[in-house]
Amino acid sequence: MSAEQISNEDRPTAAAIREARAQNPKMRERDLARILGVSEAELVASFVGHGTRRIEPRFDDLFPGLKKVGEVMALTRNESAVHEKIGPFEKFVHGKRAALMLGEQIDLRMFPGSWVHGFAVEKVDGKDIRRSLQFFDAHGDAVQKIHARPDTDMAAWDQLVDTLVLEDQSPDVLPAVTPAEPFARKTPSDGVEVTLRERWQAMKDPHQFHGLLKDLELDRVSAFELVGEEWAWPLDNGAVTSLLRLAASEEVPLMCFVGNRGCIQIHTGAVETIMEKGPWINVMDPTFHLHLRTDQIHDVWLVRKPADVGHVTSVEAFDSDGQQVIQFFGVRGEGNAERDVWRNLAENLPKLDRALALEAGE
Repeated sequence: MSAEQISNEDRPTAAAIREARAQNPKMRERDLARILGVSEAELVASFVGHGTRRIEPRFDDLFPGLKKVGEVMALTRNESAVHEKIGPFEKFVHGKRAALMLGEQIDLRMFPGSWVHGFAVEKVDGKDIRRSLQFFDAHGDAVQKIHARPDTDMAAWDQLVDTLVLEDQSPDVLPAVTPAEPFARKTPSDGVEVTLRERWQAMKDPHQFHGLLKDLELDRVSAFELVGEEWAWPLDNGAVTSLLRLAASEEVPLMCFVGNRGCIQIHTGAVETIMEKGPWINVMDPTFHLHLRTDQIHDVWLVRKPADVGHVTSVEAFDSDGQQVIQFFGVRGEGNAERDVWRNLAENLPKLDRALALEAGE
């Protein structure tokens, strides 16, 4: 049975999913799950008893245990961007609503309520066995995947899995998932522009921006559209590719954020090797890989937010629904001004030609 033969109306059994996987061994799991009409979590769960075990994502055991395994690859993605960091898990900071993983390489902001389903996965790849820990939200979408590497301490890995493994390992039982509500732009209230600009200028920390949006019931793109070009202006859709190429050629360090409902992953530092392949722009450095679908970028904005010293400049990209795909900042220390080299790079990225955009039907 091929993936194309299974309709979305007839949800497949675990056995049917495994058969479709066998018939489509090179297809990415996310793509195969979409064709089968199931979530990625359901696809992974279909292999429980076939190299996969259910585990509980208990942060207080998971992250101290990961610290002991040494080098791994941490992967956070959304629909349009994949962010991979190679290194050890280091300092875990517990929080009920939000937790942190701080480290030179792996830097995460995590929201425990969205880590619902967990799996320890083993896949045979020729003569090798590839191992990973995979975590999904209530909708069956991946929030974080952690892949073992050649230098991973596999004894510590196995001990961690044994600590987290759930008693129920019944085969052919798929997790209960609920479809996610599609992201939707919010209609701004009348006259909100004045309050927005007053609140924006009064910020002392960029992190206050989230509260501002919540209070004014605005999405990010609407706020950028309303606040005025002193604080935000639209860039050409190719600006992200230009940013990465310029940052590499001019050796400008940056911060790159990719997130989903359960996790935000951050790279801080240089980017060096930039490669384009089809619609993808890729960073392929020793400890940082980024894969970004440029054809799914609909809007890009240059944004200024007041900070403790002056303001900070970000470049933010969004898909056609207004959902954030990726975000870039310059590297700066707390209490220090933003570096001129980053600000000059960002502010000189090509602006959106509104006339051309209108002609193209934007």
